[in-house]
Amino acid sequence: MINTNSVFGEFIEIGEKLKKGYNTLKSIESVEVATTPKELVWSCDKVQMFHYIRETPAKCKIPVLVSFAIMNRHDVLDLQPDRSLMKKLLDEGLDIYIMDWGYPSKADRFLSMEDYILGYMDDAIDFIRKSHKIDKIHKMGICQGGLFSMIYASIFPEKLKSLTTYVAPYDFKNANCNMLFKWTKYVDVDTMVNTQGIISADMLNNAFSMLKPSMDIAKFFGVLEMMDDREKLMNFLRMEKWKNDCPDLSGEMYRKYIKDLFRDNKLVNGQFELDGKIVDLKNMTVPFLNVYATEDNIIPNESTISVMDKIGSNDKQLYAFPGGHIGVFVGAKSQKELAPSVAKWVIERS
Repeated sequence: MINTNSVFGEFIEIGEKLKKGYNTLKSIESVEVATTPKELVWSCDKVQMFHYIRETPAKCKIPVLVSFAIMNRHDVLDLQPDRSLMKKLLDEGLDIYIMDWGYPSKADRFLSMEDYILGYMDDAIDFIRKSHKIDKIHKMGICQGGLFSMIYASIFPEKLKSLTTYVAPYDFKNANCNMLFKWTKYVDVDTMVNTQGIISADMLNNAFSMLKPSMDIAKFFGVLEMMDDREKLMNFLRMEKWKNDCPDLSGEMYRKYIKDLFRDNKLVNGQFELDGKIVDLKNMTVPFLNVYATEDNIIPNESTISVMDKIGSNDKQLYAFPGGHIGVFVGAKSQKELAPSVAKWVIERS
């Protein structure tokens, strides 16, 4: 038999939470992310590079350039002051630049992977080298940005002091490991690019949602429980702002990414070409720190780890982060353990 008093009690409790939540939402004027101070120092077309402003001299005299994935915004690396990988690396003594890939429009449909790696990335690195009057810089790449940085390091090892990558996909031989890999294997990328030119961010977000379809439903039930807690609600809103602020992608870059890397796995097989030249991972001889997340549901661990046997570096280290893909950037262990370890590794190679 239904206990009517209990049911009515729950309705009253939910009503009170909604009332408090409404008042909390009314008091929030804006949701700010990426608030660590930085200044624009270089730009080309829609691509920009920022330099984080330090209050004290850096322990590491050789600067670091960070590149995030093109299909997402780098803001998640600086989500909020107490969950900021960038701020923590700054606190640990690094001098950091970060690339902002911008928001491609239909006019950018023909931008190629060569444009991004041999053009924008190389020009930005040369700018830093010239500004600091040095021959080599440290490079960090995250997710897809890690893959692009690995390709760059295999072509221009003489320009890099070290390479650190986080949760980066290199080896795509196991194309059935999750729904994202399966979807990418069978999608008609040529028709998509030829008809649309630009790959829609909404379509890509839907693809990522297939990894855990229940998550988008469950998270909104969870919101009800935090509506009367301003701090928890702000954490949720910051993450949602980042997740829903995704750029479209250049069609030609996406075509090569899917066909040559995802499907044909050409990079680890020694067949990948950039600007008509084979990219040989054995030429990647700089010190390498490879961070993977043990509970990553987006990039399979074997996709990240297997590159260790393909590169030419003698100084190479694997770092197993106990958490998920996003936890690498915003998790408590990222702040307490990962960032200090990465900074120490980089400084030791400066």
